[in-house]
Amino acid sequence: MGSRGTVEERVAELDAERIDHRFKGTPPDADGLTAGELAAQRRNLFTGGFTTPVLALSEEALEHNLVLLERYTADHGLRFAPHGKTSMAPALFARQLAHGAWGITLAVPHQVRVARAFGVPRVFLANEVVDPAALRWLGSELDADPDFELVVYVDSARGAELMDAALRAAGTRRRLDVVVELGAGPGARTGVRTAAEAEEVAAAVRRTGTLRLVGVAGYEGEVPQPDPARVAGYLRELLLLAQSLDAAGHFDDAERIVVSAGGSAWFDQVAEVFGAAPALSRPLLPLLRSGAYVTHDDDHYRRLTPFNRVPREGALHPAFRLWAQVVSRPAPDQAFLNAGKRDAPFDLGLPRPVLVRSERDGTVREAPAGLETAKLSDQHLWLRVPPEDGLEVGDWVALGLSHPCTTFDKWPLIPVAREDGTVTSLVRTFF
Repeated sequence: MGSRGTVEERVAELDAERIDHRFKGTPPDADGLTAGELAAQRRNLFTGGFTTPVLALSEEALEHNLVLLERYTADHGLRFAPHGKTSMAPALFARQLAHGAWGITLAVPHQVRVARAFGVPRVFLANEVVDPAALRWLGSELDADPDFELVVYVDSARGAELMDAALRAAGTRRRLDVVVELGAGPGARTGVRTAAEAEEVAAAVRRTGTLRLVGVAGYEGEVPQPDPARVAGYLRELLLLAQSLDAAGHFDDAERIVVSAGGSAWFDQVAEVFGAAPALSRPLLPLLRSGAYVTHDDDHYRRLTPFNRVPREGALHPAFRLWAQVVSRPAPDQAFLNAGKRDAPFDLGLPRPVLVRSERDGTVREAPAGLETAKLSDQHLWLRVPPEDGLEVGDWVALGLSHPCTTFDKWPLIPVAREDGTVTSLVRTFF
């Protein structure tokens, strides 16, 4: 970790950041307070000066989801490197690590810089990296901290050559661990398409002096027309690739063999297939990478989560609520909230009204049937209102959201609140 302290200690330093105009939704009268001081006041989300729109995280739902995936991965013999690009929140990274995560998965070198700034000790970089400047920095991180573990994708001989050239030019002393990425079929994103291509990449890695092949990886979410059988078939191909590369001696320098997959839609198949993995020449590290679980959502992942197929193993809880106020009722069947595209995700479904809090007396009720989002503008949400809804100007409406990844990136500071509205902490994001 170096001299700066543990992940928890570095995250605690964020409590010293001052509240000001950069952080939407925070109380104007909190300007000048530190984040830690504001959290210590235990203000109420609704009556404590927070301004709408304000995105809040449920303390109870967060903890439930963290505990559930910790138990799930342990029960199925998996190690867990949740995808940090979902939240880019070091405070949540710290909680995930405290709940048994092996490390944090990330997608691009800048995200690794954020993780390393907060002392994350293991990073799985699930992407190809051929940028010399980024590779020089990654090499310098490895050399500066002998305890730092980093694994990076590679899917071409040319990519291996570029990585080698950059690391050699930088004089990097430690070898960079890489895994061959296997594409998930026609039309997939990145990754080799055949075992023969994988063999070429593995041979290219062996020709370098700076890289070490330690396993294989892929993303089953790219399987065309996915269903349990097709996804399981792809995952078995991933294991077969690990076997063939192992038999050819490509992992001879590795201490363990990494086999990694697992988004948030098919981790039940990952658990089943990886649970039947054959013995290899070295210990297997079966690494799951699901990230959206930490907050779950009210639409996309609610429909896709594997817990719908295996309800006996639990259920994730949506942790986000975007609270906005009714600012206009220009027609009986129409209302406008003061939240829009700048505040809520809309790439995987529109926000859905779930609760209404009366501005008159503070009572909270479920959103009436027929109260629906019609569309989003930049700063307004258009509501379609049913007859006799009782919705008034000034009322607060809680919106359930779809897609955690494009929720987090709109909010640099997010209050975490208990069910009674008490704000207990603030989560800082870095996008």
